[in-house]
Amino acid sequence: MINFLHTFEPSALLLSWGSFTIYWYGLMVVLGIIGALVISIKLSHYYGINNNQVLDISFYLIIFGILGARVYDILLEWPYYLSKPQQIFKIWEGGLAIHGAIIAGLVTLYLFARRYQFSIWRLSSLFVPGLAIGQAIGRWGNYFNQELFGKPTTQAWGIPIALENRPIHYLNEVYFHPTFFYESLGCLLIGLFLLTLNIHYIRQKKLKEAFYIWSTAAYMVLYSVLRFALEFIRLDKTPFLVGWRWPQVISLLIIVSFFYLLINHHACQKKSFNQKKG
Repeated sequence: MINFLHTFEPSALLLSWGSFTIYWYGLMVVLGIIGALVISIKLSHYYGINNNQVLDISFYLIIFGILGARVYDILLEWPYYLSKPQQIFKIWEGGLAIHGAIIAGLVTLYLFARRYQFSIWRLSSLFVPGLAIGQAIGRWGNYFNQELFGKPTTQAWGIPIALENRPIHYLNEVYFHPTFFYESLGCLLIGLFLLTLNIHYIRQKKLKEAFYIWSTAAYMVLYSVLRFALEFIRLDKTPFLVGWRWPQVISLLIIVSFFYLLINHHACQKKSFNQKKG
């Protein structure tokens, strides 16, 4: 795999037949969505949620997740899209920001939680293992688009980037950190960890509200830590705030927010326990 990445020069186009074209980026996004959906359906029985409900929620999660990811990216790169408005609709060329998808997804889950009288944490816990696995698959679309790579490297796993895709400051460099692969691997590990937790608690018959909250928080914190770390070597353009890249700022806010949530949840549980004991 390492040698393959080091020597292979990918193309964004997978298949072209007349006016019909398929891009690797689109294919990887679709495969990621399918993978996430299969995992969520498999888990749904143990969450007391039927398949029709999962499909209903998933349909809107996909639609609004993609819209949220695109709108978020457009806002981050507003000067670029303002100068090239025709690029706004070309999502097969990239430009889906995961933080936008997460925000849109949480709003969607909140609305469905109210509709079905479920806890939002119950729904989010159901979907986060598949989301992590879906991200692991979808990130390979960035590889074929030759985007979201990292700083130059002399390591054996560095990937070649075509001259036209290199930042102007690195035109004389050839090999760059495959940050898409680092994130894909990290998301795969997070997804497997969450699936292992689910299997353990399902066997112990302990799928309760506390688990739903901790499971959701585990994804949000672990992914945010991963993303925060990778931003130190990524070269793609993004706004800065107080010296930090914007995704790092958002990642820190997510980490702090969910740690606060966990601390508050633990305090509430302890208070409830003491009241019952008293």
